[in-house]
Amino acid sequence: MPAYDKADVQRRMSGSVDSLKSDLGGLRTGRASSALLDPIQVEVYGAKMPLNQVATVSVPEPRMISVQVWDKSNLNSVEKAIRSAGLGINPITDGQMIRLPIPDMTEERRKELAKLVSQYAEKARIAVRNVRRDAMDALKTDEKKKEISEDEHKRLDTEVQKLTDETIKEVDAAAAAKEKEILGK
Repeated sequence: MPAYDKADVQRRMSGSVDSLKSDLGGLRTGRASSALLDPIQVEVYGAKMPLNQVATVSVPEPRMISVQVWDKSNLNSVEKAIRSAGLGINPITDGQMIRLPIPDMTEERRKELAKLVSQYAEKARIAVRNVRRDAMDALKTDEKKKEISEDEHKRLDTEVQKLTDETIKEVDAAAAAKEKEILGK
């Protein structure tokens, strides 16, 4: 059984792109979006859980997010997680409801977010390159085991590199689009 699996390489590379897109979806662009709170993990019942598993997140108006915490004992944990998420949002607690008014974005905040987009994109590029490295290693192993010929190895090397280049192009395009949206250009 060859160690190299093209379908697995494609799946892992597109997984990196999907992960980047979900990270980018969580970045604030001046409008309220429940996706903004998706990456937030809350420390409850002695474990970290996604915010959407301990509360209902809704967007009642364009510049407001409301978080309805199910268990009142988790209210402080949820508020603390939102404050420490670095979103630049100040939670207002009202009973079991936490309201998050979305402030206008300053030029400075836009630049910070644009930098964050670049960091996310670089993380995704590194993940893609790691997948490529694993695939190349698998091809070397297959050739050593005489499961593929040297020519086949070269052909598959080129295929992996082409897949890597296409995926990185996709990462760059997603990052550029988000950056443009944040900077309002």
